[in-house]
Formats: sequence, structure tokens, C-alpha cells
Amino acid sequence: MTIDLTKTDDGCALLTLSRPKAMNALSFDILRRIGAALDEVAGWRDVRALLITGAGDKAFCAGADIKELRNRSLTDQKRGAELGQAVFARLDRLPVASVALVNGYAFGGGAELAMACTFRLASPNAVFGLPEIKLGLIPGYGGTQRLPRLVGEARALEIIMTGRNVTADEAERIGLINAIAEGDLIQAGRDFAGRFTRYSLPVLECARRAVQRAADAPLHEGLQTEAELSTLAYRTRDAEEGMAAFEGKRKPEFRDE
Repeated sequence: MTIDLTKTDDGCALLTLSRPKAMNALSFDILRRIGAALDEVAGWRDVRALLITGAGDKAFCAGADIKELRNRSLTDQKRGAELGQAVFARLDRLPVASVALVNGYAFGGGAELAMACTFRLASPNAVFGLPEIKLGLIPGYGGTQRLPRLVGEARALEIIMTGRNVTADEAERIGLINAIAEGDLIQAGRDFAGRFTRYSLPVLECARRAVQRAADAPLHEGLQTEAELSTLAYRTRDAEEGMAAFEGKRKPEFRDE
């Protein structure tokens, strides 16, 4: 088994990369399996967040399976990059937020998978890196685009052009991860998700879409998107319930409507 997809009892889906002997490396077949798993999660109406981690305690994901990258045509290489990009982009389109739980190494495609998630938590021993430059390559699954959005252009260029490692402490300091989690990382992820999953899913999705727009649009276009999405949120029954609960000094009962 290379992919394990389960549900927790608190409304989370848990996707585990399960190739611990290969440090959970990404073959093209595994990329396709991840895509299929994300499509499955998108259809689950009883799931309120997606957690992604790697089996074992050595690696979240050590990146692409290098053996598959040798002696390929340029057309095949481009298609492979587009496959990885398309699979990871599905995380943006999920109706629920995703949380990468980085245990150990997150190199190359593994770091790119983590960056594609909505949030990132890491164990103290986590190490991030985009070492493609050391192989005469550059990141191809979104790393050159997502890393600058998280840590800024200058720092992203330095990390990519040197191929150096980033420890969990540095990753937290520069904004690559949301927090370092001691102890049980999966439980930490469930606890983290519980901080937002109690709210209305349609409204949470509106918030995600608005913030995502800020990354690739001029300010005036982003503000227009915000106005449209805030109006859409206002039209939900959950918005009516939230405001009524506030006035009535009670806890709202959101129904994702």
C-alpha cells in the first residue's frame, strides 16, 4: 500500500503517504493515487478538514523518485511536472482546508506538497528543502511559485538557489510553517483543525478563496473579489444564524448552509 486514506472520529480525513522504506518518495503512480484520494475527499460531505502526513518518523516525503526521472524525453518531463502541479493544485480547490503534518524530511516534491496545503505543522525534527539545484534541476511541482508567497522572494531564491536545508525552527521563524508540534503530530493536527472546523464550511471556503486571490491579483481586483465573496457569505443561512446568536448571546449552531 502506498496511500492510506481514512476518516477520524472528529470529522477529519487523514491521507498518509505509505512508503516508509523509500522515505515516502513520490513516483508518478503515487502522484496519481494522491489525486484520486483528493477527489474522493472532495466527495465526502462528513469531512471538515484534510490532514496529510507520511508513514514512519523519518520522512514526510523525500521528494520525487529520482529513478523515474532518468532518460526521459523533454515532452515526458514537461508532462510529469504538469502532473505534479495539477495534483497539488487540487488542494486549493478542495471544499475543506488541508493541514500538512511534516514528520522528518520534506524534500523536493515533499516540500512542494506541504506548501500546497492550506496550513503546515511540523515535528521538531522536521527538515525542509528544495535540493533540485544540486541535481542540475529546479523545483517542478510548484516550489518556485509557492515558496515566495510564503517566505518572500529574496529568501525563496536563497533557499532554492543554494538547495540548503531548513530546520523546523527556521521554518517557523520565516513563516514556512504555522507551528512546531511536540508529541503526537496527528493529534496536534486534529486539534489544530478543530480551531476552525466548528465554523461554517461554506464561509470558511469563501475566506480561503479571498485570501488566495490576494496572492495573484492587484489590490483593486483582490478587493473586488473580497466584496463578492463577503456578499456570498452574507447570503448563507449560517451568517444569519451567527449574527442572531451574537445578538442573543448564545453559541451559534452552524449547519453549513
